[in-house]
Amino acid sequence: MTTAATTLDRQALADWYLRNRQRSRQLFDLVRPEAYDTRPIPLRHPVVFYEGHLPAFSLNTLVKKALGRPGVDERLERLFARGIDPEDEASASRSGRSEWPSRDEVQRFAGQCDALILAALANAPLEQPGHPLLHEAQAVYAMLEHEAMHHETMVYMWHQLAYEHKQAPADAGADGGGTTPSPARAAVPFGRATLGARPGEVPFGWDNEFPSHIVDVPAFEIDVHNVTNEQFMDFVDAGGYRQPEWWDPAALAWARRERLEHPPFWTRRGETWKWRGMFEEIDLPAAWPVYVSQAEAAAYARWKGARLPTEAEYHRAAFAEPSGGERPYPWGHPAPDASRGLFDFRSWNPVAVGRHPAGRSAWGVHDLMGNGWEWTSSEFAPFDGFRPMASYPEYSADFFDGQHVVMKGASPATASELLRRSFRNWFRPNYPYVYATFRCVRSIE
Repeated sequence: MTTAATTLDRQALADWYLRNRQRSRQLFDLVRPEAYDTRPIPLRHPVVFYEGHLPAFSLNTLVKKALGRPGVDERLERLFARGIDPEDEASASRSGRSEWPSRDEVQRFAGQCDALILAALANAPLEQPGHPLLHEAQAVYAMLEHEAMHHETMVYMWHQLAYEHKQAPADAGADGGGTTPSPARAAVPFGRATLGARPGEVPFGWDNEFPSHIVDVPAFEIDVHNVTNEQFMDFVDAGGYRQPEWWDPAALAWARRERLEHPPFWTRRGETWKWRGMFEEIDLPAAWPVYVSQAEAAAYARWKGARLPTEAEYHRAAFAEPSGGERPYPWGHPAPDASRGLFDFRSWNPVAVGRHPAGRSAWGVHDLMGNGWEWTSSEFAPFDGFRPMASYPEYSADFFDGQHVVMKGASPATASELLRRSFRNWFRPNYPYVYATFRCVRSIE
């Protein structure tokens, strides 16, 4: 839902839409034609779906639902309306279909959608007070952020494609240098954390961000840096994946079913560990943050005699100040830029932890926004007073099921438009594909 009265800049909105569409085309062009109908991740639709879904969602949300205007092709608008989030591959297969339109047909459809959307952004009554979908231009911002979020989805999906099915761009290289910092913790005293946003605080937010929710947070210690590949290797070498005492029952059952022995982005080649990058394998970068599922992160934390932070603890570590105030970003008030962290598609890979000291929080904690999402231990649930947003009522509500956990922060593939304190991401605890890392916390008695 939108919350802040603004004067719409139609040209800025059109430019944002065109930037989104350009990035989408660049991402789809990475996939070789023979892989267009494949499913890089069995739990998701094939590549073709997403090239149709992005313009279809924007058309359905703004042009058809909000403005009540006719669409382009009812059959394709229904086909590409919504993705899936199945519990397992068997459920995903039941949600699939055997035939999809050709890329030429999908691109023609997308072009027609783009024309109607750009015409609406130029001339339509986008902001109508009291309108369920156009109050403060909710539908406009929803479609724009939706496409930006899907760019990250596509990047981590494409990561799972075989290398021969992708065309590497010129900027595909990785910076695998750096050393793991010495272990350090920051003490965060008792205080309050504001989760979510107040009306009028942000130009736009999704329904799960409202209303704001203030909680008291007991004192705790938190790792200054994310757990690195080198540090997680100690858990692997100690047999952590084979020791049930570090895993909760559901996570252990999943790990055994999948025969997990190491993080999903690692590969063993003889006696050498490799990192399975987007476009090539490289020697495992010791100082990069380890990307793992929440189940693996929680097991490691228990092994260390610690735990994962709650959503509220993340907020205290990231945004609170010793004076009692709170910041919009971990580093303060300046807008996000390349000095503050690794986000906004500036790299296909992470970098060594601590590489962006200008992004530290008031407590000296690094990389709380960028270089990898941060797993928390908090269930994804509504704040008191939650109301589904009219333009996308199922966006959050369908996932308040006790089977998803909150992630905070940002990854290298997170658009800068999504970097706000109230933004909440979520996945199933055993989801192994997303660019997510973690750090440990310990309570202070």
